Order: sequence, then C-alpha cells, then structure tokens
Amino acid sequence: MTTLDSSFVRAQFPAFDEPTLQGQAFFENAGGSYTATQVIERLTRYYHQLKVQPYAPYKASQLAGAEMDEARTRLAALLNVGVDELSFGPSTTQNTYVLAQAFGQMLGAGDTVIVTNQDHEANSGPWRRLAERGITVREWQVDPQTGQLDPAKLANLLDDTVKLVSFPHCSNIVGAVNPVAQICDMVHETGAVACVDGVSHAPHGLPDIDALHADIYLFSSYKTYGPHQGIMFVRAELADRLPNQGHYFNAGSRVKRFTPAGPDHAQIAASAGMADYIDALHAHHFSAEPDPAARARAVANLQRTHETALLAPLLDYLRGRNDIRILGADRVESRVPTVALQASKRGEDLAAALAGHGIMAGGGDFYAVRLLEALGVDPAHGALRLSFVHYTTANEVEKCIRALDQVL
Repeated sequence: MTTLDSSFVRAQFPAFDEPTLQGQAFFENAGGSYTATQVIERLTRYYHQLKVQPYAPYKASQLAGAEMDEARTRLAALLNVGVDELSFGPSTTQNTYVLAQAFGQMLGAGDTVIVTNQDHEANSGPWRRLAERGITVREWQVDPQTGQLDPAKLANLLDDTVKLVSFPHCSNIVGAVNPVAQICDMVHETGAVACVDGVSHAPHGLPDIDALHADIYLFSSYKTYGPHQGIMFVRAELADRLPNQGHYFNAGSRVKRFTPAGPDHAQIAASAGMADYIDALHAHHFSAEPDPAARARAVANLQRTHETALLAPLLDYLRGRNDIRILGADRVESRVPTVALQASKRGEDLAAALAGHGIMAGGGDFYAVRLLEALGVDPAHGALRLSFVHYTTANEVEKCIRALDQVL
C-alpha cells in the first residue's frame, strides 16, 4: 500500500519553512489550513500580471479569464460534477445565505425544511430563518451522548411537505462522518432536495460529489489549502429551477445565478492551485491516471490512511484520562481527526496554555452552539479542539500529547 510521503507533502507548504512558525505544531486546521505553494504562486502571478477586468478582448484580460475558467474546469473534474454546476462565492456562509434566499422565494406556507443541531451555524441559521416566511422548520436532533445523527430519526421527520433537508457531511465538533449517500437517497424518496455542508470533511479529501447523490454541496477552499473562497455545487436541474439571485441579465448563466456580488477574480484563478497540488500528490505517489476524479479519490484515500494512523494514538491517550470528556466517538472509525474535548478548564484557556508549549489549537464554541448545548456543554465554557490534516506528522501528535499532559 502506498504510504504518504510527509516530506514531499510538507515541501508543498511554505508555512513549514517560515522562521516565525518554527517549533509550532498546527492543530487548528478545522478553522483553516495552511496554503499550498501552488495556490500562492498563482495568486501572486495573477496580481502581478493579470489584475485587470477579465474576459475583455485584450491579452491580459483574456489570460485572466482563462485562469478563472481553468480553476472551475479542473475543480469540477476532480469533484466529478459539471463545470456549470460549480460556483464560487466569498464564503460558504454567504453561499448558504444566498441559497436560502432562493428557496425562500420558491417555497411557501405548508412547505417544510429540515435542519440539524449538529451543524456549524452557517448551514443551519439561514435555513431556520425561513420560518419567518411561514415555512415550517423541523430539527433532526443528535444523540445527546454521542453527538451522532441517526438516519432512523430523520425517517420519522420526512413526509410529503418536506422540500429540503440540510445536514453536514461531517461535524466540526464531534468529527462524525455521516452516511451522506444513504441520507440523500432517503431525502430523494420524498421528492426533497439534499443540501450537504462539506466544510469539515473536504479538507480530508475532496469528495466525489456525484457518488454522494447530493443536490447541493458546499465547502471552503481556505480549509482545502487554497484561498478564502466558498465553493458551491448545485445540481443543474435544481439550479435552473431556483429563482435567480444574481443580476437579471445573468439569469441564463448557472455559475452566476447564485453569485449576486462581483466575484474575486484573483482568488478564483488561484483556486486552480488546489488542483495543481492534488495532481502533484498523485504524480508523486501513483502511476499516471487520466481521470481527474479517480486521481482525487486516490489522493483522498492516501490522506485518510495517514490521518487515521495519527488519530489513533491521540484518541488512545485521551481515552486514558478520567478528567476529560471526548465529544463524539472515541474510536477512529467513521470520524475525521477533529477532536473536541470538555474539561474543567475553559476551552479558550486550554488553548492559550497549549500555545505556550508550541501547540496552535482552538477553544470556544466554533459556531456550533446548538450542538454543544445538545451535548450538555455550556457554550461559554466551550471546548478545546485539536484538528489536524494530512501534512501533520507523528512527531507533532506526540508533541501535542506531551503538551496536553502539562496543561490538563
């Protein structure tokens, strides 16, 4: 089995050569990842050479538009979706808000949407606000002990009034990976739309969206080693059916229908660097593969295998302590390496203490207030969150464990 070459991976990230970051181990990747050099180089080149209005007839403008088109085309291929089904926006929160406005115009009294209390608020709050328009909002609730979502409980909420079900691919607190394809199939049986927040899962490997059966899939490129953009897939049939949220004269363009603000040309162009990075990983570890989606799947499996091997000793250590509570499953199966824990000390205080030991971690509610409350955790007390990705090393995990011993 191919093993991830950590030296090669880390060589793709300038942060690991940055003098001011030496001696620091980064464990707040769920909040945003380091940026790959391929992205930085594209962004820098764009600002130096192509910072003009794109798609005009002069050369610099033509090249600027071509780089933006390249990003959409290559990312769509990696995600296994149509090029015109992929849109960019300033953030996933903003993209979700725009979608909620569109659904609010299309739905009415007597219609129902289902949300969860496992979500980051970005994929919950905008849909909940539809209640102000007379739309019924139902909550699919987590198990208060495990934080997991049970598809059987969703089945009890589904009926012919349900028009949309919004849920996360993965929780940013309990790290649980939901059975997305199974849930989407359940939703489709009622004739409803399945909206999946992939922000917390995509950093651990870009998904094959078509295989997930989702109608909407959203994630943030600044958490997948790219610039600060929100990337949104909307299935073509649904995109055509939803009311246009862009300028009226752009209604015929699927990639503009849900981008009411002017796009960030440079950041969209730089997003092609994420495809460069994935292709570089594939070329280094595997033989040639012409299918971009297959390359993305192979790299995702490589990432996941490496992350799982590192997650096991951290969970083993935490399970051995009787002064903390791991929020979510304490085993590596069906979870990503985003580990939140509750202790007698506030989450923010623990994070501050870890910083003194060279561990960059986060503390607080992480915009998942509803989930913390469901788990019996006071959001003001918060949790400590340790999150890592495939560029993390075993030595960094060991360093984190030693630091935890000092601060807990």
